[in-house]
Amino acid sequence: MDLETGFHHVKKESWRTVLTLAYQSLGVVYGDLSTSPLYVYKSTFDEDIHHSETNEEIYGVLSFVFWTLTLVPLLKYVFIVLKADDNGEGGTFALYSLLCRHARVNSLPNCQLADEELSEYKKDGGVNGLSPKSNLGSRLKSSLEKHRVLQRFLLVLALIGTCMVIGDGILTPALSVFSAVSGLELSMSKEHHKYVEVPVTCVILICLFALQHYGTHRVGYLFAPVILIWLLCISSIGLYNIIYWNPHVYRALSPYYMYKFLKKTQQGGWLSLGGILLCITGSEAMFADLGHFSQLSIKIAFTSLVYPSLILAYMGQAAYLSRHHNIESDYQIGFYVSVPEKLRWPVLVIAILAAVVGSQAIITGTFSIIKQCSSLGCFPKVKIVHTSSKIHGQIYIPEINWLLMVLCLAVTVGFRDTRRMGNASGLAVITVMLVTTCLMSLVIVLCWQKSVFLAICFVFFFGTIEALYFTASLVKFLEGAWVPIALSFIFLVVMCVWHYGTLKKYEFDVQNKVSVNWLLTLGPDLGIVRVRGIGLLHTELVSGIPAIFSHFVTNFPAFHQVLVFLCIKSVPVPHVRPEERFLVGHIGPRECRIYRCIVRYGYRDVHKDDIEFEKDLVCSIAEFVRSENSSPHYVKVDRETDNDDKMKVVGTCLTHLDGIQMSEDDSDNIEEAGPSELKEIQSPTIKPRKRVRFIVPESPKIESESMEELRELTEAREAGVAYILGHTCLRAKQGSSLIKKLVIDFGYEFLRKNSRTSTLALTVPHVSTLEVGMVYHV
Repeated sequence: MDLETGFHHVKKESWRTVLTLAYQSLGVVYGDLSTSPLYVYKSTFDEDIHHSETNEEIYGVLSFVFWTLTLVPLLKYVFIVLKADDNGEGGTFALYSLLCRHARVNSLPNCQLADEELSEYKKDGGVNGLSPKSNLGSRLKSSLEKHRVLQRFLLVLALIGTCMVIGDGILTPALSVFSAVSGLELSMSKEHHKYVEVPVTCVILICLFALQHYGTHRVGYLFAPVILIWLLCISSIGLYNIIYWNPHVYRALSPYYMYKFLKKTQQGGWLSLGGILLCITGSEAMFADLGHFSQLSIKIAFTSLVYPSLILAYMGQAAYLSRHHNIESDYQIGFYVSVPEKLRWPVLVIAILAAVVGSQAIITGTFSIIKQCSSLGCFPKVKIVHTSSKIHGQIYIPEINWLLMVLCLAVTVGFRDTRRMGNASGLAVITVMLVTTCLMSLVIVLCWQKSVFLAICFVFFFGTIEALYFTASLVKFLEGAWVPIALSFIFLVVMCVWHYGTLKKYEFDVQNKVSVNWLLTLGPDLGIVRVRGIGLLHTELVSGIPAIFSHFVTNFPAFHQVLVFLCIKSVPVPHVRPEERFLVGHIGPRECRIYRCIVRYGYRDVHKDDIEFEKDLVCSIAEFVRSENSSPHYVKVDRETDNDDKMKVVGTCLTHLDGIQMSEDDSDNIEEAGPSELKEIQSPTIKPRKRVRFIVPESPKIESESMEELRELTEAREAGVAYILGHTCLRAKQGSSLIKKLVIDFGYEFLRKNSRTSTLALTVPHVSTLEVGMVYHV
């Protein structure tokens, strides 16, 4: 998997491209939202209110559905929230990332001043260094920057939204597939139906999760047609029902019917809002999946097709029910009863396919957001498999996939009805929306530099609507709403424990790092020897010498002729451009051949495998050596930097074609090179396992000192690369509180032992790996 193939470029798109993206977004973005008519009316009329001959209930519900769809997905998301993208990316972490950059609030401990020079960091107008225009906005920004409590609250708020998205990834597949399969109830007796519905749903869910490791790119081209056919199907049936049963149902769109509905039903009507809420399930996907498409394509798809189709579908169901008041059984209020009898079987098949597509989208979104959490140090390391080398964001996480499947099956078997599933899903959905509203209000002030009054109006208007639905869902705690709360609490505890342990580990590294002078004093007097090859010591530190290295040298007094302190870090931007990937610098004098290399990735970037990574790393060091004298432009790494921390930005091999290039050949297959205008620096080593060549341009002229340094780098690369990885164990130091001991000694250590090691440790050959164990008392 090549990292750069997944890089998201923002460019001006033609109308043909926009319309193609709008069509493709139907299968990825709108699968969940499009299948909501399957269960909204059934969940709403299940217990709290009843359908009467006056039709005040059905008209009131239709009015609530219409205005909820209009105000939340259309007005809030399409016209406002979509504009708050993070360099083309959306979602909860995109908003948090924007706030991190504009208010200098960051959960990542190893951030540097040089990170603020990244193109993606400054692309949003370069306002990250400016203060909001209003005095209240400036005070809000300074308060966020000064008070750690506010920073932690902001992080926890973002994590709560993230946990609810994960909970939605468990509940939505169960609810969508179960509701689609419930169409069987009209074709068999109720006694037989209850023994068929749950097993069929479980079989479909097992197949859905079992096929995840193949990736969606092989059948992804079918997703958009399925949702398109489904939308045309429900809108056509809805239009037929309107014309045939009640052409005057459009009058129910008036807000007056909401007033009449609440006046008649009172508390029951308020409680039924938990079912009405399900009509906007999946709205957050418009923002979360923004990185795969564009703002304009998502807007066009929603306003021109999805929104009108959903309104017609809900109006059609209401028109049919307004003429049918004889309730013979519990399942008459629902989607399939309004479908003409001759079309029920074809519609059932399409509904199941649409439910599978909608479930697939939320599962993929769950994988994506867990990857973002892991990149930002808020989730244990997991195995991430990239199922497509062409489609950006197509990933598969085995551990999470099977966990989601088990929990999804447990919800299906445990609840066995759409009412409690709907209560659970509704609370998860509305909580995510409330978190988005809160974060958006801060984005309006700090990032867009609008007035605080405008942010308050935004929170008050949309927050009031969402709070109304939130309270109606929360009241049903014992009727299913406890599930997302319990799941989110467990995931939140895991995230907070992992983040706390990661911070403490980094703080220990910072407090116990040794100076460069200590490293320079190591020599023959102490028995230190240099062995052939390149030593890559992986560390989280961006300055100084990590304690793990001093521990290693003390017990094993030798290290490689070329030593590289390698730091692979994430930065709060979605992508880092290839030409800005590496920060390279010397540690100590040049003749020591000790380097520091910081590799920067965005939270949506794909990491390269070991072979490509090694080549890019060595090539970036060689390019740094070549350009050190010809272009002595260094970046300021930290605000309190010294001369030993001067570093240069170096891109990958493909980004400096006019600079140094590296080629490797097997020693048995070396052919004589033809005449060339480029010089080749070759190692005089006899019979190497691999012949390594640095091809350097004629101009500018390279000094003899740099040529010698390149020659030594060539020899070291031919001798091989060894990875020195720290295997640390955290223990709470003496005198720590009981809670800290539980969190560090049991919580964090349990997660560490049962999670994957770093990405680097997963990809390097075991024969080239040396682990150094050390206990950290934090």
